[in-house]
Amino acid sequence: MACGSHMPAPVCLIENGHDGKLFVTKDAIDILNGINEPVVVVSIVGLYRTGKSYLMNRLAGQQSGFALGNTVESKTKGIWMWCVPHPSVKGQTLMLLDTEGLGDVQKGDSKNDGWIFCLAVLLSSTLVYNSRGTIDDDAVQKLQYITELAEQIKIRSSSPSEDEEEEEENSQFVCFFPSFVWVVRDFTLDLEINGKTATEDEYLKYALKLRKGLSKKNTEYNLPRECIRRYFPSRKCFVFPPPASPENMRRLESLRLEDLVGDFREAAGRFCEYTFLKSPVKTLKGGHRVTGKLLGQLAKIYVETISSGKVPCLDNAVVALANLENKAAVQEALKVYQSGMEEVSYTFLFKTFLFWLMHCTLSMCFQVMNKFPVSMENITNVHQKSSSLATSEFLKRSFKDEKGEYIANLKEDIDMHYTKLLNQNEMASERKCKELLKDLFSDMNERLQNGEYSQCGGYEIYCRDRDAIIAQYRREPNKGVKAEAVLNEFLNDRAAEANSILHADKKLTENERKIKEGKEKEELLQQKCKEEEEKRIESKRMMEVEQERQKDTIKQMKENFDKEMEQRREEMDRAMESKLKEQEELLSKGFKEKADELQEEIKSFKEKKEGISAGGVFKDYVMPLLGTGADLLSNLFMHRSLLKGLKALK
Repeated sequence: MACGSHMPAPVCLIENGHDGKLFVTKDAIDILNGINEPVVVVSIVGLYRTGKSYLMNRLAGQQSGFALGNTVESKTKGIWMWCVPHPSVKGQTLMLLDTEGLGDVQKGDSKNDGWIFCLAVLLSSTLVYNSRGTIDDDAVQKLQYITELAEQIKIRSSSPSEDEEEEEENSQFVCFFPSFVWVVRDFTLDLEINGKTATEDEYLKYALKLRKGLSKKNTEYNLPRECIRRYFPSRKCFVFPPPASPENMRRLESLRLEDLVGDFREAAGRFCEYTFLKSPVKTLKGGHRVTGKLLGQLAKIYVETISSGKVPCLDNAVVALANLENKAAVQEALKVYQSGMEEVSYTFLFKTFLFWLMHCTLSMCFQVMNKFPVSMENITNVHQKSSSLATSEFLKRSFKDEKGEYIANLKEDIDMHYTKLLNQNEMASERKCKELLKDLFSDMNERLQNGEYSQCGGYEIYCRDRDAIIAQYRREPNKGVKAEAVLNEFLNDRAAEANSILHADKKLTENERKIKEGKEKEELLQQKCKEEEEKRIESKRMMEVEQERQKDTIKQMKENFDKEMEQRREEMDRAMESKLKEQEELLSKGFKEKADELQEEIKSFKEKKEGISAGGVFKDYVMPLLGTGADLLSNLFMHRSLLKGLKALK
């Protein structure tokens, strides 16, 4: 499935196996693996046969899709998904989750219902609860699954003090839970409270009012209401009249939109508009935006945890997901680097392209253009650019790499690949220069074999020919990084030859020979200096590039860390905003003791927000991992030496 493309029909995401255990289907994972866009996940839960599937079809912009039923049998089993392009936000996918009806008499397994409800909460960014009639105490009490969430979901894996820890974790649900929308179907009453017209949201607020007193009856009455108020960051309500006459309800799926009751169409339109505009992208604990691919992995982690008999833990899930995603991010970023480095020879040999195009076939042209050698300036420039792009690609996908371990792995992989390219470039330069010198000296070697330099005055002719060839060698372009080193080795290898011709030349006096010998040694020394200068320039350029690369990496990482810290602060802000609203309402209704309890939670959130900072992370972890420019260059030289040593052993 292409990124953001349309699924023609829903598929089962989470299925009930024959052994009673839940599992994530392969078809769903395959589809989600193809969605690299952020996903807005809307789940719908509620009692079976309350019309949940019809609402989800409307959100998908379709008349049919999710199965509708007109009998007492629940049509939806497990959790089904339908991914469609977001109708309001380009570059996002709307993921609709239709859940198995709660309280199915044929199923008779309330524990399964609890886990289905729990998974809907964990996977969604907006949770829609669908019920019928009115929001009375019976309707609220049927939301018993909300009261069980504290036992079914953990924030952290460790629990130093069970009672205190559970209370503290419950207070943090508001940071990570979805928005809550209560949809009341077949609502036939007037929206009035104490004889006054009320809005839908006021109706929900009234239904969730708490009772004073600590009696068992009041405690049981308040518990589900307190959970809804405390756990979900926002609450919204929509009431729907019956969509059609009783005789038409059986064929609801086949009815045209204009055949439905006008008030129902109006309510459905408002519900869809609100969902499209207000439902946020699904995020993980810490604020990282979830793609379809990530959501598939998240579902697998949660379902496997539940099937193993354990309680899903948000921290554990995020760590497991981060490890998987960060490993994949390293590989994808390395591919970006490798792809970028393929441009090296293209850039360098572009000037010869037209010539080869005129005289060779296109395939021959590209074969030549893919070969080394290239200049140090060229390869380091492309390395710097490609490394920056790779870092950017890594940071787009990675998250929770708080100690910089994975970006350090990426750096190591890039260094290894870069080292191989440097060695390949050196060897290519060495081969080319040796072949060039061999060709240039071929005529001179023939004259040497013919004895032309053995005659009187032959040394002067030998030097003239040799100097002309060296000058011609220097004029040849594109020799690469080993030009002076190869020439130095070549001249040293022929030093004995030059010395032999010098001493055999009878035209020269003994004093002249000594002067010439001194000049030969001086020229060899000068050539050695040129080789050293070549190496110095190479090392200097590499050092400059590695320092710039380090600065760029730190800059990108700092920006990414700052973004992550801001996301975490926004989490705290949303939680505090929700708690402050709840506190204000409690105080207005005379629940001072409960309001005081909330004050402690608000204080805790403020302290956590103030403690969020990326500076310490950079100082303690990232900087030591990145090292200094000298360390970086030392590591590169170490890699190069190791590779050369391995080649020498072969």
